[in-house]
Amino acid sequence: MKSNKISFIAALMLIVMISSCKKQFTDLKPYNALPLPDALSSEAGLNTAVNGMYASLRSANLYGRTLPLKGDLMADNLYIKASNSGRYLDFNDYNITVGNANAQGVWQSSYVAIKNINTVINSPLPANANISQFRGEAFAARALMNFDLVRNFAQPYTVNQTALGVPLVTSFDQNSLPTRNTVKEVYDQINSDLNQAFNLMTFNVNSTMTISGTGQTRALNSSYFTKWATRALQAKVYMHMGDWANAKTAALDVVQNSGVTLVSNASYVSYWKSPTPRTDKVETFFEVSSDAVDNNGFNSLSYFFDAAGYGDALVTNEFYGQFSATDIRRQLIIPVVSGGFTVYYVNKYSNSSNATDRDDQKIIRFSDVLLILAEAYARTNDEVNAKIRLNQVAQNRDPSFTGYTSTGAQLINDIIAERRKELAFEGDRFFDLQRINATINKVRRENPTQLIVVAPTNFMRIFPIPQVEIDVNPNIRSQQNPGY
Repeated sequence: MKSNKISFIAALMLIVMISSCKKQFTDLKPYNALPLPDALSSEAGLNTAVNGMYASLRSANLYGRTLPLKGDLMADNLYIKASNSGRYLDFNDYNITVGNANAQGVWQSSYVAIKNINTVINSPLPANANISQFRGEAFAARALMNFDLVRNFAQPYTVNQTALGVPLVTSFDQNSLPTRNTVKEVYDQINSDLNQAFNLMTFNVNSTMTISGTGQTRALNSSYFTKWATRALQAKVYMHMGDWANAKTAALDVVQNSGVTLVSNASYVSYWKSPTPRTDKVETFFEVSSDAVDNNGFNSLSYFFDAAGYGDALVTNEFYGQFSATDIRRQLIIPVVSGGFTVYYVNKYSNSSNATDRDDQKIIRFSDVLLILAEAYARTNDEVNAKIRLNQVAQNRDPSFTGYTSTGAQLINDIIAERRKELAFEGDRFFDLQRINATINKVRRENPTQLIVVAPTNFMRIFPIPQVEIDVNPNIRSQQNPGY
Protein backbone atom coordinates (compact mmCIF):
# COMPACT_ATOMS: atom_id res chain seq x y z
CA MET A 1 0.00 0.00 0.00
CA LYS A 2 1.26 3.47 -0.87
CA SER A 3 1.66 5.86 2.04
CA ASN A 4 2.19 9.26 0.49
CA LYS A 5 3.49 12.43 1.98
CA ILE A 6 2.00 15.49 0.36
CA SER A 7 3.05 18.93 -0.79
CA PHE A 8 0.47 21.21 -2.36
CA ILE A 9 -2.47 19.88 -0.40
CA ALA A 10 -0.88 20.29 3.01
CA ALA A 11 1.03 23.46 2.15
CA LEU A 12 -2.06 25.15 0.75
CA MET A 13 -4.07 24.05 3.73
CA LEU A 14 -1.54 25.57 6.10
CA ILE A 15 -1.81 28.88 4.24
CA VAL A 16 -5.60 28.71 4.25
CA MET A 17 -5.70 27.85 7.93
CA ILE A 18 -3.45 30.72 8.99
CA SER A 19 -4.89 33.41 6.73
CA SER A 20 -8.59 32.55 6.55
CA CYS A 21 -11.02 34.83 8.35
CA LYS A 22 -13.84 32.31 8.22
CA LYS A 23 -15.33 31.37 11.57
CA GLN A 24 -14.58 27.68 11.27
CA PHE A 25 -10.82 28.25 11.30
CA THR A 26 -10.63 30.67 14.22
CA ASP A 27 -10.69 27.85 16.75
CA LEU A 28 -7.36 26.61 15.40
CA LYS A 29 -5.55 29.79 16.42
CA PRO A 30 -4.51 28.57 19.90
CA TYR A 31 -2.92 25.53 18.33
CA ASN A 32 -1.44 27.42 15.37
CA ALA A 33 0.00 30.02 17.72
CA LEU A 34 2.13 27.36 19.36
CA PRO A 35 5.50 26.65 17.76
CA LEU A 36 5.25 23.07 16.54
CA PRO A 37 7.85 21.67 18.99
CA ASP A 38 5.94 23.25 21.89
CA ALA A 39 2.66 21.80 20.66
CA LEU A 40 4.19 18.32 20.69
CA SER A 41 6.33 18.51 23.81
CA SER A 42 3.72 18.14 26.53
CA GLU A 43 0.35 16.58 27.23
CA ALA A 44 -1.17 20.05 27.55
CA GLY A 45 0.19 21.07 24.16
CA LEU A 46 -1.07 17.88 22.56
CA ASN A 47 -4.47 18.41 24.17
CA THR A 48 -4.60 21.83 22.51
CA ALA A 49 -3.64 20.24 19.21
CA VAL A 50 -6.47 17.72 19.60
CA ASN A 51 -8.92 20.58 20.20
CA GLY A 52 -7.70 22.17 16.97
CA MET A 53 -8.18 18.85 15.19
CA TYR A 54 -11.84 18.71 16.24
CA ALA A 55 -12.39 22.38 15.39
CA SER A 56 -11.28 21.75 11.81
CA LEU A 57 -14.07 19.18 11.39
CA ARG A 58 -16.57 21.97 12.05
CA SER A 59 -15.71 23.76 8.80
CA ALA A 60 -18.76 24.68 6.72
CA ASN A 61 -17.03 22.80 3.90
CA LEU A 62 -17.17 19.63 5.99
CA TYR A 63 -19.57 18.52 8.74
CA GLY A 64 -20.59 22.08 9.52
CA ARG A 65 -22.72 22.15 6.36
CA THR A 66 -21.59 20.78 2.99
CA LEU A 67 -21.15 17.07 3.74
CA PRO A 68 -24.46 16.44 5.53
CA LEU A 69 -26.31 18.65 3.05
CA LYS A 70 -24.80 16.99 -0.02
CA GLY A 71 -25.91 13.56 1.18
CA ASP A 72 -29.59 14.53 1.03
CA LEU A 73 -29.61 17.25 -1.63
CA MET A 74 -27.89 15.14 -4.29
CA ALA A 75 -30.29 12.31 -3.45
CA ASP A 76 -34.10 12.28 -3.37
CA ASN A 77 -34.83 13.81 0.05
CA LEU A 78 -34.35 17.53 -0.61
CA TYR A 79 -34.50 20.15 -3.34
CA ILE A 80 -33.60 23.84 -3.50
CA LYS A 81 -36.67 26.05 -3.69
CA ALA A 82 -37.15 28.46 -6.60
CA SER A 83 -36.52 31.55 -4.44
CA ASN A 84 -33.13 30.87 -2.88
CA SER A 85 -29.83 32.40 -1.76
CA GLY A 86 -27.89 30.88 -4.67
CA ARG A 87 -26.09 28.27 -2.58
CA TYR A 88 -25.61 24.63 -3.66
CA LEU A 89 -27.55 25.00 -6.90
CA ASP A 90 -24.83 22.90 -8.55
CA PHE A 91 -25.59 19.97 -6.23
CA ASN A 92 -29.32 20.28 -6.77
CA ASP A 93 -29.04 20.54 -10.56
CA TYR A 94 -26.21 18.04 -11.09
CA ASN A 95 -24.16 20.75 -12.78
CA ILE A 96 -20.67 20.09 -11.43
CA THR A 97 -17.44 21.14 -13.14
CA VAL A 98 -13.73 20.82 -12.32
CA GLY A 99 -13.83 24.33 -10.89
CA ASN A 100 -16.74 23.56 -8.56
CA ALA A 101 -16.21 25.61 -5.41
CA ASN A 102 -18.11 23.27 -3.12
CA ALA A 103 -16.17 20.19 -4.21
CA GLN A 104 -12.93 22.16 -3.89
CA GLY A 105 -13.95 23.24 -0.40
CA VAL A 106 -14.50 19.64 0.68
CA TRP A 107 -11.10 18.61 -0.74
CA GLN A 108 -9.15 21.48 0.78
CA SER A 109 -10.80 21.48 4.20
CA SER A 110 -10.42 17.70 4.44
CA TYR A 111 -6.67 18.01 4.06
CA VAL A 112 -6.60 20.89 6.55
CA ALA A 113 -8.16 18.49 9.03
CA ILE A 114 -5.80 15.66 8.09
CA LYS A 115 -2.79 17.92 8.59
CA ASN A 116 -4.00 18.74 12.09
CA ILE A 117 -4.79 15.10 12.78
CA ASN A 118 -1.36 13.90 11.65
CA THR A 119 0.29 16.37 14.03
CA VAL A 120 -1.31 14.47 16.90
CA ILE A 121 -0.65 11.00 15.51
CA ASN A 122 3.02 11.77 14.81
CA SER A 123 3.72 13.39 18.17
CA PRO A 124 7.01 12.10 19.64
CA LEU A 125 5.65 12.07 23.19
CA PRO A 126 6.07 8.68 24.91
CA ALA A 127 2.89 6.70 25.38
CA ASN A 128 0.78 6.77 28.50
CA ALA A 129 -2.99 6.48 28.95
CA ASN A 130 -3.65 10.12 28.02
CA ILE A 131 -1.28 10.23 25.04
CA SER A 132 -2.70 6.95 23.75
CA GLN A 133 -6.21 8.36 24.07
CA PHE A 134 -5.22 11.47 22.09
CA ARG A 135 -3.58 9.39 19.37
CA GLY A 136 -6.54 7.02 19.26
CA GLU A 137 -8.95 9.91 18.76
CA ALA A 138 -6.72 11.22 15.98
CA PHE A 139 -6.58 7.84 14.22
CA ALA A 140 -10.40 7.71 14.33
CA ALA A 141 -10.67 11.26 12.98
CA ARG A 142 -8.27 10.48 10.13
CA ALA A 143 -10.30 7.40 9.27
CA LEU A 144 -13.46 9.52 9.17
CA MET A 145 -11.85 12.10 6.88
CA ASN A 146 -10.49 9.50 4.47
CA PHE A 147 -13.86 7.73 4.50
CA ASP A 148 -15.66 10.86 3.37
CA LEU A 149 -12.93 11.85 0.91
CA VAL A 150 -13.04 8.49 -0.86
CA ARG A 151 -16.85 8.39 -0.88
CA ASN A 152 -17.02 11.84 -2.46
CA PHE A 153 -14.12 11.72 -4.92
CA ALA A 154 -14.04 8.07 -6.02
CA GLN A 155 -16.22 5.22 -7.15
CA PRO A 156 -17.91 3.17 -4.43
CA TYR A 157 -15.94 0.20 -3.10
CA THR A 158 -18.91 -2.01 -3.99
CA VAL A 159 -18.67 -0.89 -7.63
CA ASN A 160 -14.91 -0.83 -8.31
CA GLN A 161 -12.40 -1.20 -5.50
CA THR A 162 -9.45 -0.97 -7.92
CA ALA A 163 -10.52 2.48 -9.18
CA LEU A 164 -8.52 5.56 -8.24
CA GLY A 165 -9.33 6.82 -4.76
CA VAL A 166 -7.67 9.79 -3.04
CA PRO A 167 -4.09 10.49 -1.89
CA LEU A 168 -3.31 9.00 1.49
CA VAL A 169 -1.56 11.58 3.63
CA THR A 170 0.22 10.36 6.74
CA SER A 171 2.85 13.10 7.17
CA PHE A 172 3.85 16.46 5.72
CA ASP A 173 6.52 16.99 3.07
CA GLN A 174 6.34 20.21 1.04
CA ASN A 175 8.37 18.66 -1.79
CA SER A 176 6.15 15.64 -2.41
CA LEU A 177 3.77 15.40 -5.38
CA PRO A 178 1.45 12.48 -4.61
CA THR A 179 -0.62 10.29 -6.85
CA ARG A 180 -4.02 8.87 -5.98
CA ASN A 181 -4.19 5.61 -4.07
CA THR A 182 -6.75 3.04 -5.13
CA VAL A 183 -10.14 2.82 -3.46
CA LYS A 184 -9.07 -0.45 -1.82
CA GLU A 185 -5.85 1.07 -0.49
CA VAL A 186 -7.80 3.94 1.04
CA TYR A 187 -10.27 1.59 2.74
CA ASP A 188 -7.39 -0.57 3.99
CA GLN A 189 -5.88 2.55 5.59
CA ILE A 190 -9.25 3.51 7.07
CA ASN A 191 -9.64 0.12 8.73
CA SER A 192 -6.04 0.12 9.91
CA ASP A 193 -6.58 3.52 11.52
CA LEU A 194 -9.84 2.40 13.14
CA ASN A 195 -8.21 -0.72 14.56
CA GLN A 196 -5.39 1.38 16.00
CA ALA A 197 -7.89 3.83 17.44
CA PHE A 198 -9.94 1.11 19.11
CA ASN A 199 -6.86 -0.47 20.66
CA LEU A 200 -5.36 2.81 21.88
CA MET A 201 -8.36 4.42 23.57
CA THR A 202 -9.28 3.54 27.15
CA PHE A 203 -11.45 6.51 28.20
CA ASN A 204 -15.16 6.52 27.38
CA VAL A 205 -18.08 8.94 27.53
CA ASN A 206 -18.46 10.46 31.00
CA SER A 207 -14.82 9.67 31.84
CA THR A 208 -12.52 12.45 33.01
CA MET A 209 -8.87 12.76 32.02
CA THR A 210 -6.39 14.75 34.10
CA ILE A 211 -3.67 16.39 32.00
CA SER A 212 -0.17 15.87 33.33
CA GLY A 213 1.73 18.96 34.42
CA THR A 214 -1.26 21.30 34.55
CA GLY A 215 -3.96 19.46 36.47
CA GLN A 216 -6.36 20.48 33.70
CA THR A 217 -9.29 18.10 33.33
CA ARG A 218 -10.92 16.87 30.15
CA ALA A 219 -14.43 15.45 30.55
CA LEU A 220 -15.35 13.22 27.64
CA ASN A 221 -18.73 13.50 25.97
CA SER A 222 -20.10 12.65 22.53
CA SER A 223 -18.10 15.44 20.85
CA TYR A 224 -14.96 13.30 21.33
CA PHE A 225 -14.14 10.04 19.62
CA THR A 226 -14.22 7.12 22.03
CA LYS A 227 -13.67 3.39 21.74
CA TRP A 228 -17.26 2.54 20.86
CA ALA A 229 -17.73 5.47 18.51
CA THR A 230 -14.76 4.06 16.62
CA ARG A 231 -16.24 0.56 16.42
CA ALA A 232 -19.60 2.00 15.32
CA LEU A 233 -17.88 3.93 12.53
CA GLN A 234 -16.05 0.78 11.48
CA ALA A 235 -19.36 -1.08 11.13
CA LYS A 236 -20.44 1.65 8.74
CA VAL A 237 -17.19 1.43 6.78
CA TYR A 238 -17.64 -2.33 6.37
CA MET A 239 -21.22 -1.75 5.20
CA HIS A 240 -19.97 0.57 2.47
CA MET A 241 -17.44 -2.07 1.46
CA GLY A 242 -20.17 -4.70 1.20
CA ASP A 243 -18.19 -6.75 3.75
CA TRP A 244 -21.23 -8.05 5.55
CA ALA A 245 -19.48 -10.57 7.79
CA ASN A 246 -17.26 -7.88 9.31
CA ALA A 247 -20.11 -5.34 9.36
CA LYS A 248 -22.16 -7.79 11.41
CA THR A 249 -19.27 -8.54 13.78
CA ALA A 250 -18.51 -4.86 14.40
CA ALA A 251 -22.15 -3.80 14.76
CA LEU A 252 -22.96 -6.70 17.08
CA ASP A 253 -19.93 -5.84 19.21
CA VAL A 254 -21.30 -2.30 19.59
CA VAL A 255 -24.86 -3.42 20.34
CA GLN A 256 -23.82 -6.01 22.91
CA ASN A 257 -20.93 -4.24 24.63
CA SER A 258 -21.14 -0.45 24.30
CA GLY A 259 -24.03 0.04 26.73
CA VAL A 260 -25.57 2.61 24.36
CA THR A 261 -29.34 2.58 23.83
CA LEU A 262 -31.87 4.13 21.47
CA VAL A 263 -33.38 7.43 22.50
CA SER A 264 -36.97 6.76 23.53
CA ASN A 265 -39.93 7.77 21.39
CA ALA A 266 -41.05 10.21 24.10
CA SER A 267 -37.63 11.89 24.16
CA TYR A 268 -36.94 11.83 20.42
CA VAL A 269 -37.94 15.42 19.60
CA SER A 270 -36.22 16.88 22.65
CA TYR A 271 -33.12 14.83 21.79
CA TRP A 272 -32.86 16.67 18.48
CA LYS A 273 -33.75 20.05 19.96
CA SER A 274 -30.97 19.80 22.53
CA PRO A 275 -27.67 21.20 21.18
CA THR A 276 -25.63 19.85 24.10
CA PRO A 277 -23.23 16.90 23.59
CA ARG A 278 -24.28 13.75 25.43
CA THR A 279 -22.65 12.59 28.63
CA ASP A 280 -24.94 9.56 28.93
CA LYS A 281 -25.07 6.49 26.71
CA VAL A 282 -28.17 7.43 24.75
CA GLU A 283 -28.14 7.30 20.93
CA THR A 284 -25.15 9.49 20.00
CA PHE A 285 -21.69 7.98 19.58
CA PHE A 286 -19.98 10.96 17.98
CA GLU A 287 -20.99 14.46 16.90
CA VAL A 288 -19.11 17.52 15.68
CA SER A 289 -19.70 20.21 18.25
CA SER A 290 -20.69 23.86 17.87
CA ASP A 291 -21.60 26.30 20.61
CA ALA A 292 -22.52 29.97 21.07
CA VAL A 293 -18.93 31.08 20.46
CA ASP A 294 -17.51 28.45 18.11
CA ASN A 295 -19.97 28.01 15.26
CA ASN A 296 -20.43 28.72 11.55
CA GLY A 297 -23.09 31.40 11.98
CA PHE A 298 -24.78 32.18 8.68
CA ASN A 299 -22.76 29.35 7.10
CA SER A 300 -24.19 26.67 9.40
CA LEU A 301 -26.36 23.78 8.30
CA SER A 302 -29.15 24.88 10.63
CA TYR A 303 -29.24 28.39 9.15
CA PHE A 304 -29.42 26.90 5.65
CA PHE A 305 -32.50 24.86 6.64
CA ASP A 306 -34.17 27.40 8.94
CA ALA A 307 -37.15 29.20 7.36
CA ALA A 308 -36.03 32.27 9.32
CA GLY A 309 -32.53 31.88 7.83
CA TYR A 310 -31.84 31.01 4.20
CA GLY A 311 -34.50 28.29 4.27
CA ASP A 312 -33.23 27.15 0.87
CA ALA A 313 -33.70 23.37 1.06
CA LEU A 314 -37.16 21.84 1.19
CA VAL A 315 -38.20 18.25 1.81
CA THR A 316 -39.70 16.60 -1.25
CA ASN A 317 -43.43 15.87 -1.11
CA GLU A 318 -42.71 12.23 -1.91
CA PHE A 319 -40.34 11.85 1.02
CA TYR A 320 -42.66 13.58 3.49
CA GLY A 321 -45.31 11.10 2.43
CA GLN A 322 -43.14 8.20 3.59
CA PHE A 323 -43.75 9.11 7.25
CA SER A 324 -46.99 7.98 8.86
CA ALA A 325 -48.95 10.39 11.04
CA THR A 326 -47.82 8.46 14.13
CA ASP A 327 -44.11 8.45 13.21
CA ILE A 328 -42.33 10.74 15.68
CA ARG A 329 -39.75 11.63 13.02
CA ARG A 330 -42.39 13.51 11.03
CA GLN A 331 -42.49 16.11 13.81
CA LEU A 332 -39.03 17.27 12.68
CA ILE A 333 -40.46 18.35 9.31
CA ILE A 334 -42.61 21.50 9.30
CA PRO A 335 -45.42 21.94 6.72
CA VAL A 336 -45.83 25.57 5.63
CA VAL A 337 -48.43 26.91 3.20
CA SER A 338 -46.70 29.16 0.66
CA GLY A 339 -48.27 30.57 -2.49
CA GLY A 340 -51.22 28.25 -2.18
CA PHE A 341 -49.00 25.17 -1.89
CA THR A 342 -47.73 23.25 1.12
CA VAL A 343 -43.95 23.00 1.36
CA TYR A 344 -41.91 21.20 3.98
CA TYR A 345 -39.00 22.61 5.99
CA VAL A 346 -36.40 20.60 7.88
CA ASN A 347 -36.57 21.21 11.64
CA LYS A 348 -33.99 18.66 12.78
CA TYR A 349 -31.61 21.53 13.56
CA SER A 350 -33.51 24.21 15.43
CA ASN A 351 -30.78 26.19 17.20
CA SER A 352 -29.45 28.46 14.45
CA SER A 353 -30.20 31.56 16.54
CA ASN A 354 -29.81 30.07 20.03
CA ALA A 355 -27.89 32.60 22.12
CA THR A 356 -26.41 29.99 24.47
CA ASP A 357 -25.61 27.01 22.22
CA ARG A 358 -25.79 25.77 18.61
CA ASP A 359 -26.64 22.50 16.88
CA ASP A 360 -24.02 19.78 16.73
CA GLN A 361 -23.77 17.58 13.66
CA LYS A 362 -24.30 13.95 14.57
CA ILE A 363 -21.92 11.63 12.72
CA ILE A 364 -22.78 8.17 14.03
CA ARG A 365 -25.79 7.09 16.10
CA PHE A 366 -27.02 3.88 17.68
CA SER A 367 -29.99 3.60 15.32
CA ASP A 368 -27.57 3.65 12.39
CA VAL A 369 -25.65 0.74 13.93
CA LEU A 370 -28.87 -1.24 14.46
CA LEU A 371 -29.84 -0.75 10.82
CA ILE A 372 -26.34 -1.75 9.69
CA LEU A 373 -26.74 -4.90 11.77
CA ALA A 374 -30.18 -5.53 10.28
CA GLU A 375 -28.84 -5.26 6.75
CA ALA A 376 -25.81 -7.42 7.58
CA TYR A 377 -28.12 -10.13 8.92
CA ALA A 378 -30.38 -9.89 5.87
CA ARG A 379 -27.47 -10.13 3.44
CA THR A 380 -26.04 -13.16 5.26
CA ASN A 381 -29.35 -15.06 5.21
CA ASP A 382 -30.48 -14.47 8.78
CA GLU A 383 -33.80 -12.77 8.12
CA VAL A 384 -35.23 -13.44 11.58
CA ASN A 385 -32.56 -11.37 13.32
CA ALA A 386 -32.63 -8.83 10.48
CA LYS A 387 -36.28 -8.10 11.19
CA ILE A 388 -35.73 -7.99 14.95
CA ARG A 389 -33.14 -5.22 14.57
CA LEU A 390 -35.05 -3.41 11.82
CA ASN A 391 -38.25 -3.35 13.88
CA GLN A 392 -36.33 -2.30 16.98
CA VAL A 393 -35.77 1.04 15.23
CA ALA A 394 -39.00 1.28 13.23
CA GLN A 395 -41.36 0.52 16.12
CA ASN A 396 -39.48 2.79 18.51
CA ARG A 397 -40.05 5.69 16.13
CA ASP A 398 -43.63 4.69 15.27
CA PRO A 399 -45.30 2.69 18.08
CA SER A 400 -48.40 2.17 15.92
CA PHE A 401 -46.39 0.33 13.27
CA THR A 402 -46.97 -3.42 13.45
CA GLY A 403 -43.52 -4.25 12.12
CA TYR A 404 -41.88 -5.41 8.91
CA THR A 405 -42.62 -8.98 7.82
CA SER A 406 -40.95 -8.96 4.39
CA THR A 407 -38.38 -11.42 3.08
CA GLY A 408 -35.74 -11.60 0.36
CA ALA A 409 -35.10 -8.55 -1.79
CA GLN A 410 -38.07 -6.72 -0.31
CA LEU A 411 -36.56 -6.98 3.16
CA ILE A 412 -33.36 -5.34 1.88
CA ASN A 413 -35.47 -2.61 0.28
CA ASP A 414 -37.32 -2.07 3.56
CA ILE A 415 -34.05 -1.69 5.46
CA ILE A 416 -32.78 0.87 2.92
CA ALA A 417 -36.12 2.72 3.17
CA GLU A 418 -35.93 2.75 6.97
CA ARG A 419 -32.39 4.10 6.79
CA ARG A 420 -33.71 6.87 4.55
CA LYS A 421 -36.25 7.93 7.19
CA GLU A 422 -34.10 7.44 10.27
CA LEU A 423 -30.98 9.18 8.94
CA ALA A 424 -32.76 11.91 6.99
CA PHE A 425 -30.92 15.25 6.70
CA GLU A 426 -27.76 13.77 8.24
CA GLY A 427 -25.99 13.14 4.93
CA ASP A 428 -26.50 9.39 4.41
CA ARG A 429 -29.08 8.88 1.67
CA PHE A 430 -26.87 9.67 -1.34
CA PHE A 431 -24.14 7.31 -0.16
CA ASP A 432 -26.61 4.49 0.46
CA LEU A 433 -27.79 4.88 -3.14
CA GLN A 434 -24.16 4.94 -4.27
CA ARG A 435 -23.17 1.73 -2.53
CA ILE A 436 -26.17 -0.19 -3.93
CA ASN A 437 -25.58 1.38 -7.38
CA ALA A 438 -29.14 2.71 -7.60
CA THR A 439 -30.70 5.34 -9.86
CA ILE A 440 -31.49 8.66 -8.15
CA ASN A 441 -34.81 10.35 -8.95
CA LYS A 442 -34.01 13.97 -8.16
CA VAL A 443 -36.66 16.70 -7.88
CA ARG A 444 -36.03 19.65 -10.22
CA ARG A 445 -35.50 23.04 -8.63
CA GLU A 446 -37.48 24.95 -11.25
CA ASN A 447 -40.37 22.47 -11.23
CA PRO A 448 -40.73 20.19 -8.17
CA THR A 449 -43.28 18.05 -10.03
CA GLN A 450 -40.57 16.93 -12.47
CA LEU A 451 -37.57 14.70 -11.88
CA ILE A 452 -33.95 14.55 -12.94
CA VAL A 453 -33.15 10.87 -13.43
CA VAL A 454 -29.54 10.35 -12.37
CA ALA A 455 -28.26 6.96 -13.51
CA PRO A 456 -25.51 5.14 -11.57
CA THR A 457 -23.20 5.85 -14.52
CA ASN A 458 -23.67 9.63 -14.35
CA PHE A 459 -20.13 10.92 -13.84
CA MET A 460 -21.29 13.87 -11.73
CA ARG A 461 -22.21 11.51 -8.90
CA ILE A 462 -18.47 11.58 -8.15
CA PHE A 463 -16.75 14.91 -7.47
CA PRO A 464 -13.91 16.03 -9.75
CA ILE A 465 -10.38 16.37 -8.42
CA PRO A 466 -10.30 20.18 -8.03
CA GLN A 467 -8.70 22.14 -10.85
CA VAL A 468 -6.42 23.92 -8.37
CA GLU A 469 -4.94 20.53 -7.44
CA ILE A 470 -4.59 19.46 -11.07
CA ASP A 471 -2.81 22.72 -11.92
CA VAL A 472 0.00 22.33 -9.40
CA ASN A 473 0.51 18.57 -9.23
CA PRO A 474 1.64 16.99 -12.52
CA ASN A 475 1.47 13.51 -10.97
CA ILE A 476 -2.27 13.76 -10.43
CA ARG A 477 -3.01 15.60 -13.68
CA SER A 478 -3.65 12.41 -15.63
CA GLN A 479 -5.79 10.97 -12.81
CA GLN A 480 -8.87 13.19 -13.12
CA ASN A 481 -12.18 11.39 -12.70
CA PRO A 482 -13.84 10.36 -15.99
CA GLY A 483 -16.17 12.91 -17.57
CA TYR A 484 -14.45 16.03 -16.24
